[in-house]
Amino acid sequence: MTELTKQRLAKFRRNRLAWFSFVILAAAYLLSLTSPWLVNDKPLFLKYNGKFYCPALFHYPQNEFYGNYATEPDYKELVEYARQNSVDVFALFPPIPWSPVKSQLTASGSPPYSPSAQHWLGTDAHGRDVFSRLIHGFRICMSFSILLSLIGTFLGIVIGGVQGYLGGKTDIIFQRLIEIWAALPFLYVVILLGSIYGQGFWLLAVIMAAFSWIGLSYYMRAEFFKIKNMQFVKAAAVLGLSHKRIFFKEILPNALTPVITLFPFSLIGGISGLTSLDFLGFGLQPPTPSWGDLLSQGLTNLYAPWIAVFTIAALFITLMLASFIGEGIRDAFDPKSGDRFR
Repeated sequence: MTELTKQRLAKFRRNRLAWFSFVILAAAYLLSLTSPWLVNDKPLFLKYNGKFYCPALFHYPQNEFYGNYATEPDYKELVEYARQNSVDVFALFPPIPWSPVKSQLTASGSPPYSPSAQHWLGTDAHGRDVFSRLIHGFRICMSFSILLSLIGTFLGIVIGGVQGYLGGKTDIIFQRLIEIWAALPFLYVVILLGSIYGQGFWLLAVIMAAFSWIGLSYYMRAEFFKIKNMQFVKAAAVLGLSHKRIFFKEILPNALTPVITLFPFSLIGGISGLTSLDFLGFGLQPPTPSWGDLLSQGLTNLYAPWIAVFTIAALFITLMLASFIGEGIRDAFDPKSGDRFR
């Protein structure tokens, strides 16, 4: 880590709003990665008729306990069945014992059910717990956006860097091809490929990544154009260093400022893009937990305002934290910003 990098990191940490936003968002995402086990209706630990099980990690068929089916049982019904039939049972359920994809229709009336002691944020139109779907949806949104940003960043660096380093006819040809590619209607491409191959996490990531690198490539092209004409790069060429070494060792480390400063805003774009596609019905397939699907349900069921209100609040807070992080990074890399955050 260079001295300049240490100064920038220290400057970012002195920006309390940006630093605390980073800590909160990073901690929330790391905690959300445990949601398949801690936000679910499968017990973390189960003792049934003297035997021990771990349903949160392993699949057990229903006929392991009772009945004749090989499908996984409803563990809450299993516990109730055991108690009614005087079977020794103990189950340790997660802190939020609701599956994001299973409907809960035991209450009177029809869903969506309003917030209650059981369902803190209510249920959606299908009787699924809103809090559980928000947490799982946050994990999916963040994972998708991080993956999309990493792929887009890699492609932007490589394509923009090659353009700026080689220049000349190579740059012109690449630029014309990029302009043609950028003119393609993104939504139509998503609809077409989704109708052919089906809607899924990886297909959406590939399609969106195929377009997300374009903006960054312009910045990288300009940075490589500028840096390759500097004296230290010319000196490296005179010393006979290979093009590979000059590209990756001399120019690239000095051209990463746009990459680092734009990365948080790429996360925002990824979250907003996936949520928008899910809202329109072209995103992840139901019943995958999705903020866009919850927003669509909130619009359809205006008499159940908790669906839209809690989803919008979660989306707003997430995007706001990412924006604060992006602003803090941009200030840390700006030599003219001064030390305003001590």
